[in-house]
Amino acid sequence: MTKNILVTGGCGFIGCNFIRHLLHERTDVHVINLDKLTYAGNVANLRDVERNYPDRYRFVKGDIADRETVEALFTEEQITWVVHFAAESHVDRSIASPDAFIQTNIYGTFVLLEACRKYWPLESQEDLQPYRFLHISTDEVYGSLGESGYFTENTPYDPSSPYSASKAASDHLVRAYFKTYGLPAIITNCSNNYGPFQFPEKFIPLAINNARTGKEIPVYGDGLNIRDWLYVEDHCRALLLILEKAPPGEHFNIGGHCEKRNLELVHQICDYMDEKLGMLSGRSRRELIRFVKDRPSHDRRYAIDDRKLREKLGWNQTVSFEDGLKKTVDWYLEHIDWITEVTG
Repeated sequence: MTKNILVTGGCGFIGCNFIRHLLHERTDVHVINLDKLTYAGNVANLRDVERNYPDRYRFVKGDIADRETVEALFTEEQITWVVHFAAESHVDRSIASPDAFIQTNIYGTFVLLEACRKYWPLESQEDLQPYRFLHISTDEVYGSLGESGYFTENTPYDPSSPYSASKAASDHLVRAYFKTYGLPAIITNCSNNYGPFQFPEKFIPLAINNARTGKEIPVYGDGLNIRDWLYVEDHCRALLLILEKAPPGEHFNIGGHCEKRNLELVHQICDYMDEKLGMLSGRSRRELIRFVKDRPSHDRRYAIDDRKLREKLGWNQTVSFEDGLKKTVDWYLEHIDWITEVTG
């Protein structure tokens, strides 16, 4: 029986990679991609999918906060899985203008949950078995770590920015709908992703593109903030595994086991591009690095403990950071037209 899967925000970075992975791995799915096409979402990210899966993929331009649009899709498509990526996610934008983050990340999630409550057979656990609501969140909801320790699924939430606060609120809503209404929801919190199709204002693609063009590479503060990095394909593999194997009400952290200081990461990008392209006018691209004023409430360190996912479901990474970073740099160098199109 075909599963009709609503993917929200599927034209964004992780969403488009997940759709591609899902359609490749499962022949029994029909994907409906609902995306508002804000600055970070682009139909160009899935042109190959439209071409390769014309009968198994449908794109709908729309807002998850539009109740009429969402309910129409539930009626037309008989949705059985919701994979909820759609979110405003850029911390700097949330600091400058938090309104959109509240509207999309909190109210939009509420609209989706209400549609599930209206159209799914929540009164019957047996009939509800084929249904899942997978809510993709972030490690930023946990706040900042010190020099040691890791985020676990039991770490108290302590968000620092309007972005992470809005994601924390949406996590709580999803958990409440599971507890109150029996909605078959699962929450995941992942570390920083990297890979193809990430919008060029984000840290890694920005560094790659500026290193390519000879522009200054901005690094916040002293560059010693630490992030845990996960290649996007490994994240997508984890999400599909969770959908297939995890029971409702579960909560999983997904990590990369790769802590890097921001400055160290930029050095690796510069060094690889020097090796691949040659020096830039006879100079190392490291000389393009410029330290800029730190952002307010900049969390110092994130690190994920994902033992629960590994032990319960048997997930493991397949792409090392070194290989993943090289693949990512190579992809952006080979897709300059895409960068030009999405930054328009």
